[in-house]
Amino acid sequence: MATKRVLRAQEAYKEQDHSKAMAAHSKEEIESHHSNGSAEYLGSMVYGALDGIVTTFAVVAGAAGAGLSPGIVLVLGFANLFADGLSMAVGNYLSMKSQQSYYETERKREEWEVDNYPAGERAEIVEIYRRKGFAGRNLEKMVELITSKKTVWIDTMMTDELGLLPDQRSPVKAGLYTYAAFVIAGFVPLLIFVISLINPLPPALTFPVAFLLTFATIFAVGSLRSLVIAKHWLTAGMEMLLIGGLTAVVAYGIGAFIGGLVL
Repeated sequence: MATKRVLRAQEAYKEQDHSKAMAAHSKEEIESHHSNGSAEYLGSMVYGALDGIVTTFAVVAGAAGAGLSPGIVLVLGFANLFADGLSMAVGNYLSMKSQQSYYETERKREEWEVDNYPAGERAEIVEIYRRKGFAGRNLEKMVELITSKKTVWIDTMMTDELGLLPDQRSPVKAGLYTYAAFVIAGFVPLLIFVISLINPLPPALTFPVAFLLTFATIFAVGSLRSLVIAKHWLTAGMEMLLIGGLTAVVAYGIGAFIGGLVL
């Protein structure tokens, strides 16, 4: 996941701005990168919110296309909201837990090999840094330096041989953040229908208002992807708006088609 520090560094590179590059690599920026707190789960929150609002609106659009009443729309929408949100949260938890378990298993294997077959592991370090362009005395010094400390040796094997990086995030927190974001964002398409139950609105007005609220939120949450991926906020927002629009058109069309057959 691209951090704010990385994004600032990318911006400095694009603008060829040396002062911004220095600021991005300042001690304060590096320390804030290592003490992000909930920012570590930003990716889970953003994608949970996007999935929540898009899937819930797909249900709303399909129900509206079929001409169902606001009450039925709410039943279908809330069922999707809580069930699909839980499914996504559990999936995120299991995925992260599995990745961390795999990392720990491979790390223990590398530790065992370093302890029991150091010559073979040292030869692998030699080959890794030979591929990086080191040779002769420089290669010998590099290998000697890395293998002089066991943790560095194993870290190098994990990243350069296996391509694995440690993930210190809590799978439970990731799942909870995903679920909370899914439910909060996914409630937006249902908001106007809840209001309509309390204070009835013209049926011709309900879905268009839900449409506008949903797409404004999709754009806002989509633009937040710029904090997770290296894209401009406007580009990230428009991409999600396009995906949301396509989902809405398909769901509404299917709802109208099936509604015409059975209602």
